[in-house]
Amino acid sequence: MSNDLIPFTGDRLSQARAFTGLSDEALRVRAVTAARDKDFAALWNLTQAYLLSDTSSGVRLSPHTLRAYRKGVEVLVGHAHEQAWNLLHPGRREPGMFVASLTASGLKPATVMARVAAASALYRALRWAGATDADPFADVKRPKDRTKGIVKNPPYRADVVQAMLAESDAQERVMLLLMAHAGLRIAEALAVRWEDLDLPARRLRVVHGKGDKSRVVPLSARLRDALTTLRAETTSVGGHLTTFRAYSSAYERLQKVALKAGVAHEFRGFHAGRKYAGTQLYAATKDFTRVAGFLGHEQVDTTRRYVEVPEDDLNDVVEGFR
Repeated sequence: MSNDLIPFTGDRLSQARAFTGLSDEALRVRAVTAARDKDFAALWNLTQAYLLSDTSSGVRLSPHTLRAYRKGVEVLVGHAHEQAWNLLHPGRREPGMFVASLTASGLKPATVMARVAAASALYRALRWAGATDADPFADVKRPKDRTKGIVKNPPYRADVVQAMLAESDAQERVMLLLMAHAGLRIAEALAVRWEDLDLPARRLRVVHGKGDKSRVVPLSARLRDALTTLRAETTSVGGHLTTFRAYSSAYERLQKVALKAGVAHEFRGFHAGRKYAGTQLYAATKDFTRVAGFLGHEQVDTTRRYVEVPEDDLNDVVEGFR
């Protein structure tokens, strides 16, 4: 069985069924054998099957999230090989030493926490398969990252967005603006179909957002112009907006755009575009609640991590205090 990331929902489900279709005993034996042999490929396939079939996000987990989990499982299995861990019955102090080794290697706290999240997912998968009752990372101490997320991963600057738009073809321009103006997640942007758009009403319905929730998003004049241009170049009446549908294809396309635009060193993937949209909207409204609805966040606290607020944001407000 391949341990590559599976980009399409149907293929992910087929892979998950290779495990969920087993009897309880066959699944347990497969998991026990993989853990005993410290077989990374088999353990990752087990973890992926669990994540896709028995979690709330399921098949809608993004390739980026799966990639992070996969790397974390790989690191844990490598550590278990080196330290001669019994994965099914780890020692009481071993998980703490694993976290300490990650920190000592120079990884940033956020990366360490991502590795621990992946390790926890592996053990949830092993428990799901009936291979162990162990939950070794439940109480392990994680390093605290006191750097604000918006500082570590800021939005794109306006000049970067404009430079990339100038070098984009019609599809790439729409994809960029769906994130930088409409605030869509990359999975949401790739899933947009022509029937989801209402250009006269200047809006787009996100049919399957995070958590399978829908929302209506306003369309900027520039995005409507880009969509109109793309529509004129498109032969099919229905279907998706772009011919590239996989996360990896979109990333490669926009990375090449950034290279052509001379801003490759500034390219940080897709979320920085969403943060650009959120930051622009907050600057105009000063209302985190409205920005949260726009971005599809359930919690305003999440939105605060997406919006870059200038240090002098209150200067004019307090100027007239008496």
